[in-house]
Amino acid sequence: MSDARARSHAVTPEPSPCRADEEFTLGDGALDLWLMRSPHPDRAHLLDRSELDAAERRRADSFIRPADGLLYATVHVALRRLLGRYLDTAPKDVRFTREPCPGCGERHGRPALDLPAPPLHFSLSHSSTVAFIGVATTPLGVDVERLPGAETIDVCVGALHLDEQRELAGCAAGTERAAAFGRIWTRKEAYLKGIGTGLSRSPAQDYLGARAERHPAGWTVLDVPCGATHAAAVAVRGGAPLSTRVRLLEEEWLRAGPPGRPGLARQLAPTESALAPGVV
Repeated sequence: MSDARARSHAVTPEPSPCRADEEFTLGDGALDLWLMRSPHPDRAHLLDRSELDAAERRRADSFIRPADGLLYATVHVALRRLLGRYLDTAPKDVRFTREPCPGCGERHGRPALDLPAPPLHFSLSHSSTVAFIGVATTPLGVDVERLPGAETIDVCVGALHLDEQRELAGCAAGTERAAAFGRIWTRKEAYLKGIGTGLSRSPAQDYLGARAERHPAGWTVLDVPCGATHAAAVAVRGGAPLSTRVRLLEEEWLRAGPPGRPGLARQLAPTESALAPGVV
């Protein structure tokens, strides 16, 4: 899969910075993407966990590896603070539910705001110190994954669509193959989150490879620049977003105190890779 073809899928954020009064205003056809890193373990005590509910705190404490629990807590604090700003609601007062599963109708489908008519849709993902949140006025899914090693790819490649497997077979071993697999897998997981099935739907069923015209009808799937170690993607129901903002959340934004002070959330330029070394 050539890099030129892969770039045709990519998000290209606008270069101008967001004004403070615009940061949490989302119109129809707009897509906001937020990326962040988990705090260093030495600074874990600075993360404000008071806004998490009891279930979230239990979940964060249940991970065997403390780093995984810290990443989980980080993304959930960020989600509550972001949605609180969009909704003009205190983060601790944001309530969540699950939409009906498309397969069985039970309420274990896509996560959603527990409101009679939710004005926003959201999705979140995290992998190996990196967290990713998407917010839009239409259903969406996001995914971020650390690029896998050769053995992991060999184990997982058989689960892909046959044409995706053929594309990967044409890639050089090593970095090129890992990057190509990362693009396919994150697009696939983002789409499956967007439709609400997750991996209960076979990964082989839908094509999310290099040919965008063959992607599932009714959805737009885009790659998100995420540095050299991770791949990220977003799937949005409908046509391409009218505007897309990709922004980094600085660590200070997640500390105790009023969130969202001006200057702690900044937008990326079109040529800037999110979470590139030295960015955060």
